[in-house]
Amino acid sequence: MEKKRYERPLLKRIVPTMPGKTGQNTNAVAQTEIDGVPLEGLRERFGSPLFVFSESRLRKNIREAKQAFSTRYPEVRFAWSYKTNYLNSICSLFHEEGSWAEVVSGFEYDKAIENGVASNRIIFNGPSKSEADLLKAMRGDSLIHIDNTEELRLLTNLAVAEGIRPRVAIRVNLDAGIYPAWSRFGFNLESGQAWDALEKIASENRLSCVGLHCHIGTFIQTVNAYRVETEKMAALALDAMTKLGLPISYLDLGGGFASKNSLKSSYLTGEDLCPSFDDYAEAITSVLRRVKFPGDKKMVLVFETGRALVDNAGFLLSSVITNKRMADGRLNTVIDAGVNLLFTSFWYNHKVTTTYDNVALMEPTTLCGPLCMNIDVIRDNVLLPPLKRNDLVLIHYVGAYNVTQWMQFITMRPKVVMVKENGEVHLLRDAETLADINRMEH
Repeated sequence: MEKKRYERPLLKRIVPTMPGKTGQNTNAVAQTEIDGVPLEGLRERFGSPLFVFSESRLRKNIREAKQAFSTRYPEVRFAWSYKTNYLNSICSLFHEEGSWAEVVSGFEYDKAIENGVASNRIIFNGPSKSEADLLKAMRGDSLIHIDNTEELRLLTNLAVAEGIRPRVAIRVNLDAGIYPAWSRFGFNLESGQAWDALEKIASENRLSCVGLHCHIGTFIQTVNAYRVETEKMAALALDAMTKLGLPISYLDLGGGFASKNSLKSSYLTGEDLCPSFDDYAEAITSVLRRVKFPGDKKMVLVFETGRALVDNAGFLLSSVITNKRMADGRLNTVIDAGVNLLFTSFWYNHKVTTTYDNVALMEPTTLCGPLCMNIDVIRDNVLLPPLKRNDLVLIHYVGAYNVTQWMQFITMRPKVVMVKENGEVHLLRDAETLADINRMEH
């Protein structure tokens, strides 16, 4: 009699989590392509790990943002936030869509110039502008946002020495009802610091104060904070114009709009919590439409949003190295992309998908990178189907800050590509080599 074939028993752990309308969320939807380009083909051509950007998503995001604000308010301007992602191709795409450049260092300023941005279309923010930076921005007629009293004094002295009347704004920090409130940057409104700075500018009459700037924080999920910010900034602008005679022509309300990513501290997902561009726009413009500035002047509304425009257009493609069963029984899957490439994994629960569905065998998994560091964890707990060596995983919404905050540590930084709207794939940045690293050593 023939021996029956052995069938391995299936042991499935029951995890007591909150069910939705259709039961427990398995996060099991497979993804095999990006904008019609197969993931396997991308790995074969460019290797793994690999950052992938979607041109169609980038253009869709900026167009939706501009439409949300411009249909509610007549004068709106976007300035691309270089620190969010300063890959030249990404920056140039936003400049093609009409965005100015917003920079926070001399390095970023020079990068914007090399990307073809006219110097008078650069907004120079940040707390650490050097004398050389200020001179360069003054001579280029850039908009300089003054961060502190020392910078105000230095800029005034340079203006006198150069015989230039630079265009400036002051950065204001204020209480918009969110915690923690950002008070490190700029002049505080409630304490009177902001008004003192404006009075100083008006009395010395060496700088042309044409704007006010405020950035209340990052990843702001409550639109009411922007309503409060706009009310306070509009009132300050009105006082500066009527009481001090300053030629305020624009309000820069910064950025901070949330992306669809899910914060680790949040019970609900980013998809559920993230306001739309229309939500932000209505909260802000509904305030400005009611304000009567001298001579019925319409303030130009400026935004420096970065994360909400680029985050969901970036992906990180990675390959499985191995699986391990930990001492406490947890499954640990190691991939070839670590926290040196994905800095945002420290505060986001990034969505992770695989290239196939297997809902029946989903198991809570700790997803780790390849670094010889215990903190190299991409997801503490994510439901994934069984994975084997060389299987692909796709990490979503990684477009913001990762290719500016990534670092060469243990492994080298990989290639970056963009899937174009016509389906072609362009290499945006080559992978690092040992020669690149050794080149700067002596």
